[in-house]
Amino acid sequence: MSRYKDEQCRICRREGQKLFLKGTRCYSDKCSISRRNYAPGQHGQKRAKLSEYGTQLREKQKTKSYYGVGERQFRKYFEMASNKKGVTGELLLQILESRLDNVVYRLGFGTSRAQARQFVNHGQFEVNGKKVDVPSYLVKSGDIITVRENKKENATLKVNAEETASRPVPAWLEKDSEKLSGKVVRLAAREDIDLPIEEHLIVELYSK
Repeated sequence: MSRYKDEQCRICRREGQKLFLKGTRCYSDKCSISRRNYAPGQHGQKRAKLSEYGTQLREKQKTKSYYGVGERQFRKYFEMASNKKGVTGELLLQILESRLDNVVYRLGFGTSRAQARQFVNHGQFEVNGKKVDVPSYLVKSGDIITVRENKKENATLKVNAEETASRPVPAWLEKDSEKLSGKVVRLAAREDIDLPIEEHLIVELYSK
């Protein structure tokens, strides 16, 4: 799958808000959107009023950027949500939250979803005792996510765990900082997701 490889701060500037794609940097004075709160490019400071379609499209693009997924995979998740009983938009967010890289980030083992994705890619974690190196792996209720035994001395993981110790863990997850592990108590509900996403706009966009 192709992935955006340009400067990630440009994505935040394009959306006009912080998406927290670079972890702790987003909370510092180095954050690009704090210094240049306008879209990148020659005409970035001339923001045009968006049409209804444009508003829906930007919401979809913003959500894709939050979770670091491409168009094909995002549409696949939307189809999965559409085929389930319930509110499609909320189910879509639930699926996105269930990605292993997002769970690793939510547990505080990565300072950003991009870093968490890299850790998973490098085989740092196991689910229910089995190594999983696929960031898009969807966890289920009751799953146990643990740093692999031979990776527990990873300095970056240790530092991340210490730095995020005071960061609240979502109610649908449990974290054991000493064992560097976490448990999926239940799947995420809409009220558990703290991202400023208007999922109904995405549903309207795909329903056209």
